[in-house]
Amino acid sequence: MTGSAGSGDGQARRAAIAGIGSFVPERVVTNDDLAQTLDTSDEWIRSRTGIGSRRVIDPENATSDLAVAAAQKALDRAGIEPSQVDLIIVATVTPDMMFPSTACLVQERLGAKRAAAFDLEAACSGFIYALATGAQFIQSGFYDTVLVIGAETLSKITDWSDRSTAVLFGDGAGAVVLRPVPADRGGILSVHLEADGAGADLIQQPAGGSRLPASNETVAARLHFLQMNGREVYKFAVKAMGDAAAAAVKKAGLTFGDIDLYVPHQANYRIIEASARRFSLPMDRVVVNIEHYGNTSAASIPIALDESFRSGRIKAGDNVLMVAFGGGLTWAAAVVQWTLSDRG
Repeated sequence: MTGSAGSGDGQARRAAIAGIGSFVPERVVTNDDLAQTLDTSDEWIRSRTGIGSRRVIDPENATSDLAVAAAQKALDRAGIEPSQVDLIIVATVTPDMMFPSTACLVQERLGAKRAAAFDLEAACSGFIYALATGAQFIQSGFYDTVLVIGAETLSKITDWSDRSTAVLFGDGAGAVVLRPVPADRGGILSVHLEADGAGADLIQQPAGGSRLPASNETVAARLHFLQMNGREVYKFAVKAMGDAAAAAVKKAGLTFGDIDLYVPHQANYRIIEASARRFSLPMDRVVVNIEHYGNTSAASIPIALDESFRSGRIKAGDNVLMVAFGGGLTWAAAVVQWTLSDRG
């Protein structure tokens, strides 16, 4: 697929969310289920993380299956046919395979034949990184319709015998359709992206790439599973989320008093609470669904956005703040003035 500039009329424009959708697997794994094989309990997990259950994909399914389901819902809500999509970006750390990209697999299954497609990997910050990337294509006039998806099957890379990580993660996908609006009509007001590779070893999947290709030794050492230094990540996350939020709100020309809804990455309830407290945001303006899904990485924010929109917590004209942190280390924030009104 080769791209050409969108049909702009020279008027300044922004990217806005024109459609949104999400999808999670049917299978629910509760804390009590995990306690059958791990030295843990429902009380232990809830008190430390806020998680009560998570969704887990069937063994025969993959990330692209979740991504397609979420994307189709977003397209339907936007009233957009797959043939109208110019670009598909999939944010994920659990692609179906190393290559081709999961985005190309999604493109084929949706029938979005004229769309360019690529994956983006920024771990749990991936959706906001992808949102920022897609917005640039819209704002520049290069494309008019961009499909941004955050999709993960973290159960595939979770060591279910490791209590420190097995209780945290789940599977799911969320998607948004980006379309242009005049710059004075809302849309994505600001984005803020940061990274620090010095913390790369704090959240990683050591083997499977060119540094440690798959071998009998890497499999035996369980190096293909996700590894995390929870204590250090917690300390990093509280500061990073606050700093990113402050930067994005300032870039948008707003104050925290102007924020109608705060949608943080769903990694740990205590991190969410601490970041909201830093800016005196009451919890009734904070989206928390970690109890039901756990940490779904790049899918976390779009799932929470979709649920908030469908339940009526987000209305047209609302200023919505999204903040995430993840492996890399990466952290990111965005402020969106909501333009979508039909909940479908």
